[in-house]
Amino acid sequence: MYRFTLPAAILASAASPLWADVPAVATDIAPVHALVSQVMEGVGTPDLIVPPRSSPHGYAMRPSEARALSGADLVVWVGPLLTPWLADPLESLASSASHLALLEQPGTRVLAFREGATFEAHDHGDEGRGAEEHPEKGDDHDAHGHDAHGDEAHEEHDHEEHDDEEHGHEGHDHDAHGHAGQDDAGHDAPAPDEGHDDHGHDEAHAHSGVDPHVWLDPQNGQLWLGQIAEALAELDPDNAAQYRENAAAAQAELAALEEDIAETLAPVKSRPFIVFHDAYHYFEARFDIEAGGAISENDARAPGAARVSELRDLVAESGAKCVFAEPQFNPGLIAAVTEGQGTGTGTLDPLGADLEPGAALYVDLLRGMAENMAACLSD
Repeated sequence: MYRFTLPAAILASAASPLWADVPAVATDIAPVHALVSQVMEGVGTPDLIVPPRSSPHGYAMRPSEARALSGADLVVWVGPLLTPWLADPLESLASSASHLALLEQPGTRVLAFREGATFEAHDHGDEGRGAEEHPEKGDDHDAHGHDAHGDEAHEEHDHEEHDDEEHGHEGHDHDAHGHAGQDDAGHDAPAPDEGHDDHGHDEAHAHSGVDPHVWLDPQNGQLWLGQIAEALAELDPDNAAQYRENAAAAQAELAALEEDIAETLAPVKSRPFIVFHDAYHYFEARFDIEAGGAISENDARAPGAARVSELRDLVAESGAKCVFAEPQFNPGLIAAVTEGQGTGTGTLDPLGADLEPGAALYVDLLRGMAENMAACLSD
């Protein structure tokens, strides 16, 4: 009989806390996955539920994604305003997990969607709950898997404006046993209720009330890094020091990035531009560079002729330097607004559709947005 003996170095490493069981973490979108990946670096890797090129507003999970959710000890997501279809699976598949809804965390800066095809310039100074209110950790984190609901600023909204925009997902009873199948080739088969396109949105999805694109403010990202670290530390005390150290390093990186972006955008702050849809309010507000309007009322519905005409007038009157598309959407809409006007075109990507998921994505996303914006507006 052969006796196999592990080298002493490996045995010593196995005794390290980093080899201990670590929490299984599921995240909704790629930017949130990146933040959690930074905090967990050297300890573990979170799972991503919504692929970068899929719409977060309406998505049918594949079996592997449903399994990741059902096996999670912690779910970190923006919240039901971004992914209303995910609320029911969280309760049915991940009811025993801790849930950290980032939009609802104390200190998060929260802004409203802007109204109409053209936006009125306004001061953001008194909107939301300024990121300077950063606490050490989210005091409302529930270890038993129920979302915290933030403070009175969120109670005031009470999500009533979203009651009628559940994106046609009322039938999404994601049963824990209904998602784990494979097809004959051994690949993930579509979940039983996957009857719509990953990019599809219900046309009732209208942009009103609270804007859920909160991750595009890097100060929100800095805040959440600390809250993610505390949530993980609560579940995994052996690695608490590592989570907090990683979070502090990532916060310092974001602080430096914010300065770099401000410097990049400073020369073009006064130059007018149009965006595809109102997804960039947080980024614009943080860096004091504001869009004049949006082509589409939302990212699910093509604009009508009257809206396109209004925007063409805005481009002409404002002398807009650039109209920004998004990777997922029809470039023909951009052409309809800019045709014959000599306006530049660029691309802004709020989700990191063309970036590799991982710890670097969040920084790369924000830096790329600033560089693309500056390049188009500089022409």
